[in-house]
Amino acid sequence: MKIMFVFPILVAAVVSGWAPPGSAAEESRAMKKKMAAPVPSAMLEQQQDIDGYQVTFHVMAAEPGKTMGGSHDVMIKVEQDSNVVGDVQINSKVVHPDGSSETKMMMNMGDWHMAGYDLGHAGQHQVMILFKTADGSKHKGGVHYPDN
Repeated sequence: MKIMFVFPILVAAVVSGWAPPGSAAEESRAMKKKMAAPVPSAMLEQQQDIDGYQVTFHVMAAEPGKTMGGSHDVMIKVEQDSNVVGDVQINSKVVHPDGSSETKMMMNMGDWHMAGYDLGHAGQHQVMILFKTADGSKHKGGVHYPDN
């Protein structure tokens, strides 16, 4: 008779995923939750008109395990008349809050150009670009990250 009362309770516990405190199952679930938690970060997407080109600045935290030179991906897209301008060379520079700076050529990745920078430390970073179009003209612009 006791089995008839205990059995439904056990079934409900198994179906609900309940595990006794301190059990391996509970620790495993806690670890999975911790690993799946999103990395807190600010993201910036800003468009600017630079000499008749529409330039999109996109800065975001790099995905864990997919860093390409830093904690954040700095991505740039250059358009003119709503068409992507593919034949551009883009040099980027970041001035960190402590005054130090670094410069990188951006890699072409389809419609976007990208470089990785370490922007995870506190303070505001100045992100600047200089891009050269097929006609040899040079154009520059920049944003602050985070933009607060």
